[in-house]
Amino acid sequence: MAGTSNSRYRALLFDCDGTIADSMPLHYVAWSKALGEHGCEFPEDVFYRWGGMPAAEIIRTLADQQGLNLPVEEVEHRKEQLYYELLPRLEAVPEVLEHIDLNHGHIPMAVVSGSTRESVTKSLEILGLLDKFDTLVCAGDYSRSKPDPEPFLVAARQLNVAPADCLVFEDTEMGIQAATAAGMASVKILQPWERKTRPR
Repeated sequence: MAGTSNSRYRALLFDCDGTIADSMPLHYVAWSKALGEHGCEFPEDVFYRWGGMPAAEIIRTLADQQGLNLPVEEVEHRKEQLYYELLPRLEAVPEVLEHIDLNHGHIPMAVVSGSTRESVTKSLEILGLLDKFDTLVCAGDYSRSKPDPEPFLVAARQLNVAPADCLVFEDTEMGIQAATAAGMASVKILQPWERKTRPR
């Protein structure tokens, strides 16, 4: 990602979990515990593959796959509660933080997430970044989630910038597909284990 020039773009759009916030490991702990209370398994590789999918959709899909009758809202609230308990341990992804700091006040920036507005807001507050963004597009602000382009198109519209002039930062394949479908350029952020093994 080093050396990415943002100068030709008129807006930067960032996913939150796993892109701005190194929160995916914390989310996975919360998911495992919340689902485990109902005898539901969520393999770690599937969790990362489904990054960007709204929580209710994850719960319904796992329930269907495992033949379980999960109380969707209850599990969703429990997962959020467990995540909030882990939030004090949250850190930002350093390379992404650099882009946010460099571009703040120069071009508009948005967060485009599959998480709830409350979850995204809390994560950004913990990291001291909430005031850096012009708009937040979260679960409930669009009808079709990533890999559909709608979440990114909503953000571009709110910032009043053409999709072709937006650069997206994403950590999941679903997110990259959504950005491409929206006609936007994108930068892939490494997953936590990729960042650990990468030579400095």
